[in-house]
Amino acid sequence: MNLQQLRYLNEIVRQGLKISGAAETLFTSQPGISKQIKQLEEELGIEIFVRNGKRIVAITEPGKAVLSIARRILHDTDNLRQVGQEYCAQDSGHLTIATTHTQARYALPPVVKQFMERYPKVKLGLHQGSPTQIAEQVLSGDADLCIATESLALYDGLVTLPCYEWNHCVVTPPRHPLLKEKTLTLATLAQYPIITYDFAFTGRGKINEAFQIAGITPNIALTAIDADVIKTYVELGLGIGILAQMSFIPERDKHLRMIEAAHLFKPSTTRIAIRKNEYLRGFTYDFIELFAPHLTREVVTRAMHLSSQPEQSS
Repeated sequence: MNLQQLRYLNEIVRQGLKISGAAETLFTSQPGISKQIKQLEEELGIEIFVRNGKRIVAITEPGKAVLSIARRILHDTDNLRQVGQEYCAQDSGHLTIATTHTQARYALPPVVKQFMERYPKVKLGLHQGSPTQIAEQVLSGDADLCIATESLALYDGLVTLPCYEWNHCVVTPPRHPLLKEKTLTLATLAQYPIITYDFAFTGRGKINEAFQIAGITPNIALTAIDADVIKTYVELGLGIGILAQMSFIPERDKHLRMIEAAHLFKPSTTRIAIRKNEYLRGFTYDFIELFAPHLTREVVTRAMHLSSQPEQSS
């Protein structure tokens, strides 16, 4: 048994049980991978995969247990490398952030600028996707941490930390009737076509919740994952927009008007998530603290430690 076999096993599963995909990703041959997996199965005395001819169609129950252990071993191996890199090259390396469009476009730019000035030798990568996609990227090791509003706390394999709260606002074209309202209400909003976020993005759950509690059905005319897209269609007169207040920049959005809506929708919390038992480089702690100053190295380390403790039975 060796690490290469465990990497082959993990990559086959990552590629949807396709040996060809694993071979392409790992720059090796399909016969070579098949041979190594067969040797691993013979050594363990079990079948890891269910096969139909030469094609893998499923993973067996003992195979699932082997995969879980293999992933832990590979994770710990990566942590060992990180320890070495930390002490050999403390100010260089790679940091990959997975996040949503709103965070990448409106919250992260000043943080990224400060970080790159402080760590010019660190290669920084930004991956954008839905909350589900970015969480999966961290769990698979394709990203070091992720930042989003929705869903992150639902993943057992992640340590999630609250960064900041924010509110939604309503945007309209100039001279829209809503601008004359003394007090904005959900009932008033429901009289107009609404353009807002797709369900999985940027606090959309809080918008749905508010209307549901009020017993009002909103006229959701268009949804998007991108605040800039929402603003574009509002500017065209296709409806009013409900979006994160941080997404409205008066000096840039001169053809729109913003109405505060904190009294209509509960505040949303942006969170940062890290894979459990991950070894974090020093510059990763610094990035987190730049983004959320209250998340100091001590606070993050304590959260990581607590997440690794077994639950106490009552």
